[in-house]
Amino acid sequence: MAKYILRSLAAIATVLLVGCSSTPSEYDETAGWSAQRIYSEAKDELTAGGYERAISLFEKLEARYPYGRYAQQAQLDVAYAYFKSSEQASAIAACDRFIKLHPNHPNVDYAYYLKGLIYFNEDQGLLGNLAAQDLSERDPKSSQLAFDTFRELVTRFPESRYSEDATQRLHYLFNSLAAYQVHVARYYYKRGAFLASANRAQDTLTNYPGAPATEEALFLLTEAYDALGMTQLRDDAHRVLQKTFPKSAYLSGDVEVATPWWQFW
Repeated sequence: MAKYILRSLAAIATVLLVGCSSTPSEYDETAGWSAQRIYSEAKDELTAGGYERAISLFEKLEARYPYGRYAQQAQLDVAYAYFKSSEQASAIAACDRFIKLHPNHPNVDYAYYLKGLIYFNEDQGLLGNLAAQDLSERDPKSSQLAFDTFRELVTRFPESRYSEDATQRLHYLFNSLAAYQVHVARYYYKRGAFLASANRAQDTLTNYPGAPATEEALFLLTEAYDALGMTQLRDDAHRVLQKTFPKSAYLSGDVEVATPWWQFW
């Protein structure tokens, strides 16, 4: 009898627990929706600027219908939605995931382009206006990553509809990164770190040949070698400056590097 009572109590407790756990949770309006309908709703939200809800719908679509073209496209569209909602890390992660899962997808070139665009926009405050801030205190990591991503896009997909724009951005980034290196070389020179200045200037000439900033890089290289007493290297750099930029203002003495701080002591 005692065992029967205990079993009865246990059964009642189970029923009560199940009843509590089955209490309706937050209403899900998408219950029973097809993959097409969820995707359509998500795209409408994306177009209207409802990025948070679009992200939720795209992720719900992939979780509920993980296979098929709607799920694949949702993986790509959610990257854009993250980008537009200023969630750069999530957007880049979504791009990388799509590239890894679908390397042969017809739209994988867009994943590369979007990834490059995200990195590109991250550093516009850094490289967009060289005069606005001291770039030697900043690391242009995002610009370098944008450059690498765009270069991979135009190399792998030269016929892509995004290649022309990516190429233009590559040209801009190439010149901007060169200007950054020269800025740092100038920064070091002004503080009397002549060897560091020479190394940065040489890196500019090696890694960014043909960039407009190479003119100043050669001048800084000449000045830094002169300050270090390396006369042969100074004369070599000066000859290259004369040959490459025969009309350079640096040759006429119209432009000078600011006096290093240590000369005021």
